[in-house]
Amino acid sequence: MSYYKHHLFLCLNQRSNGEACCADHDAQAAFDHCKARVKAAGLAGPGGVRVNKAGCLDRCAGGPVAVVYPEGVWYTYVDRSDIDEIVERHLARGEVVDRLLLAPDVGR
Repeated sequence: MSYYKHHLFLCLNQRSNGEACCADHDAQAAFDHCKARVKAAGLAGPGGVRVNKAGCLDRCAGGPVAVVYPEGVWYTYVDRSDIDEIVERHLARGEVVDRLLLAPDVGR
């Protein structure tokens, strides 16, 4: 059994060379919102959910991106309601949010 049931990483990488990056999509605000939602839902902590900042996850073309482990489910999102749906459905109930899945061929 792992320490956390789910571990969610949100890319916050910022590129200064003009290449696509998650920070260009206000990923920090999404991260802050996600952490607050997980905590408010009582999901945070050992045996529950850990939300972490990540550097480049190398899937920039689909940004902003997030990945849930141990399942290895990759998401893209647009706004807070998408983050809410990931928290409520995937992290709380274990349901993959199909409409937010990042296509498997999306890379940098």
